Amino acid sequence: MGEWQKTDWRRKPRVQMPEYTDQAALHPVEAQLAKYPPLVFAGEARRLKAALAQAARGEAFLLQGGDCAESFSEFSADSIRDTFKVMLQMAMVLTFAAKVPVVKVGRMAGQFAKPRSAPTEIRGDVELPSYRGDIINDIDFTSESRTPDPARMLQAYTQAAASLNLVRAFSTGGYADVHKVHSWTLGFTDREEAEKYRELANRISDALDFMQAAGVNQDTAHTLQSVDFYTSHEALLLEYEEALTRVDSTTGKWVAGSGHMIWIGDRTRQPDGAHVEFCRGVQNPIGLKCGPSLTVEDLKVLMARLNPQNEAGRLTLIARFGAGKVGDHLPRLVRAVQQEGAQVVWSCDPMHGNTIKSVSGYKTRPFDSVLREVQEFFAVHNAEGTIPGGVHFEMTGRDVTECTGGVRAVSDEDLSHRYHTACDPRLNASQALELAFLVSEELTARRRAALEAAV
Repeated sequence: MGEWQKTDWRRKPRVQMPEYTDQAALHPVEAQLAKYPPLVFAGEARRLKAALAQAARGEAFLLQGGDCAESFSEFSADSIRDTFKVMLQMAMVLTFAAKVPVVKVGRMAGQFAKPRSAPTEIRGDVELPSYRGDIINDIDFTSESRTPDPARMLQAYTQAAASLNLVRAFSTGGYADVHKVHSWTLGFTDREEAEKYRELANRISDALDFMQAAGVNQDTAHTLQSVDFYTSHEALLLEYEEALTRVDSTTGKWVAGSGHMIWIGDRTRQPDGAHVEFCRGVQNPIGLKCGPSLTVEDLKVLMARLNPQNEAGRLTLIARFGAGKVGDHLPRLVRAVQQEGAQVVWSCDPMHGNTIKSVSGYKTRPFDSVLREVQEFFAVHNAEGTIPGGVHFEMTGRDVTECTGGVRAVSDEDLSHRYHTACDPRLNASQALELAFLVSEELTARRRAALEAAV
């Protein structure tokens, strides 16, 4: 296809992107971003790719989670800390169950743009452009707010840089200490309604006590106090992505400097489209959302285009079908991957296929449906003899009421109490941790079956 350039996407069909009416305002923003330092570095992206290669082989497990869409107005150190904290708790539970490292990738420091099902929104007699995320326009329903504003990219960059700075401090500054993380988890399992998870929490306590007795503690093992934590987002706004793309001085290859991992959405995965064209040229790990409409033929073309060297850790296929539909779609895609001999990480996104409108009028996701899709995902991989490599959740560390169900039994009537999302409903801290315990049961059963088969 010739030597790739970061501007090549501009010659391809574009979807789900704004048309900036004021080009005179756009060009200076792109030029300014091109001068800024990249948010992440090529060596970090390579380390993540190596970790994901382990997940592809079943030697690690991917945990990817965070906001549906980051907000300028809701941005705070507390919100970043709380989401980071819950992901650490989830990772500890999954690590204990799977007995392999958990690769922690946040949907943060870049998840500002969202695809929409319709280009416009109608309220009464007024029709305006849809809200597409704070990096593009504002959620307020006015003509001025909904007009795409390129200057918002600069604010997104600043917020992403601040988020990364804080996450890096949390990752290495002692906040991620394994004993501290487990004490938070014990607080969750001490609740009466979470009693069924207490046994696993106690087993983790026993393991930590044994390590302490054996002399493995915070003073002797740096790995107990720090973690590797990576960032990711959907590479939707390609003007922003292009401006932050740089040549890696070590390899001479292009790297997207906006986040460690970027993904292509289910609405933007056209094989000859702009988003695939951009992502194929950068060396970062790439995610590809796989929904019900993805054909076997298109999947094969996309794998060849996005990962022509069949490099382990390069491509993560993120399945999102909806509870009750996984068996109709995932097996044919899994078999296509096997036929091609492709090295991929299979991850389950049980959020996007399970969105419903509640009786109270709020968009929500039932916790039971989310869990069911995860269980169906594992069941298919067990039947096909392939590796379920990870999970992908929209979640927050805040005590929101956006998804129904869970041990705290959020009901339709509760949704109005703390419904804060700008786009899609997220699991709250309690629901996210509970889901980690339930996923751990699947991982434990799979590991036990593998051990029995080896005897």
